[in-house]
Amino acid sequence: MRRISSLMAVIILGGFCATAQQASGGISPEMMTTIKSAYKNTPADRAIRNAITANDINSLARNLDARRPVSSEFSHRVPSKGITNQRSSGRCWLFTGLNVLRAQMMAEHDLPMTELSQNYNFFFDQLEKANLFLQGVIDTSDRPMDDKTVDWLFRNPLSDGGQFTGIADIVGKYGVVPAEVMPETNSSNSTSRLNQLLSLKLREWGLELRDASKAKTKATELGRRKTDMLGEVYRMLVLNLGEPPTEFTWTRRNSKGEAVDTMTYTPLSFYDRFLGNNLSDDYVMLMNDPTRPYYNLYEIEYDRHAYDGRNWTYVNLPMEDIKEMAIASIKDSTAMYFSCDVGKFLDRERGVLDPDFYDYGSLLGTTFGMDKRQRVLTHASGSSHAMTLVAVDLDKEGKPVKWLVENSWGPGANGGHLIITDRWMDEYMFRLVVDKKYLTPKARAVMSKKAELLPPWDPMFAPED
Repeated sequence: MRRISSLMAVIILGGFCATAQQASGGISPEMMTTIKSAYKNTPADRAIRNAITANDINSLARNLDARRPVSSEFSHRVPSKGITNQRSSGRCWLFTGLNVLRAQMMAEHDLPMTELSQNYNFFFDQLEKANLFLQGVIDTSDRPMDDKTVDWLFRNPLSDGGQFTGIADIVGKYGVVPAEVMPETNSSNSTSRLNQLLSLKLREWGLELRDASKAKTKATELGRRKTDMLGEVYRMLVLNLGEPPTEFTWTRRNSKGEAVDTMTYTPLSFYDRFLGNNLSDDYVMLMNDPTRPYYNLYEIEYDRHAYDGRNWTYVNLPMEDIKEMAIASIKDSTAMYFSCDVGKFLDRERGVLDPDFYDYGSLLGTTFGMDKRQRVLTHASGSSHAMTLVAVDLDKEGKPVKWLVENSWGPGANGGHLIITDRWMDEYMFRLVVDKKYLTPKARAVMSKKAELLPPWDPMFAPED
């Protein structure tokens, strides 16, 4: 009898739920008739349907009226040599930061094409992120699991993504080494499996630390246990990436390939000898976030790559102001860390980004009318990839026509570079890191303001891949 009653209850409740859902906004048969009438099945509709079902949308949406030849000549360009390749990893932020530094290093020291080891800095990035998570768990152990910050920590124990804060935190603390001193491995070129395993282990340890904290374990004991955990992380990283050198011997050559000297360095002494930039104090991130007021300073909580590093802080500015400082930097032969929504209106074959190249609206018989602010608010757009800004083409009035970025996808069109039209720059560029000496007076004045603290889960602050 109880089984029959239970079954009847399920049927009754199921019928009630279906009725309630339909009544509160479901698709009724009458509504479906109206919806279906939008497709007219005209000869034009059938032709478009036949084309789209058998072809890639981008190939059909190409706007022939806008696909004029794009010149690869630029009025102002930062000298650079060589193209890097992040392969199947989300380390664009790291490649970009090191590409900015190596361009400076080659220019100042008359070096041939030189590449810095991304694997070396990635090793310590993963170790520091592991510590950031574990210590964050300890710091928030008195909060419930559904607390917003605790939930964010367990959702994001670590990843291979990041942004310029990671360059400042990791390079400033551990220095750099030439690529040949710590070359890439299978796990550095393809990071997903290592990240998955590290994240799984960190979440397990996070629960252990929370339980220990609730059991009133002393802070010193929690610290010792965390150190043991980090020792295991270090071992996992060595097995996958190799062990980072503490000292190495390197022969410096000039741009002609002639040996200049051979010396022994530590990673930090090498950085001090050939670069020496104070990445934390001498650089500032400029942001174009149209969802927030301009000429304000913002800081993102927990958005750093090391627990003892600095939170990501940025000046929010209109695009016109950002472009002014970018042009000043390029004219002074200084490359910049740059990030954008690279997947929008990208012609990979030609290596060009231009919002006029694809006419999706005409193909599909609709319009796509959101502006940049609306796209950000609705999660339709955001910064997804970092590259190195190296050139600008100015017209006779000094206005930018197009820009050039050095990418980290290996060889390709334009020698591994992407050409960006100025209109695309307005719509899909988000972040630029400049040396403070290029700041305008208005931007410099913002730096003296107290930063507004923002939560790390805002979609504008997702790490770049």
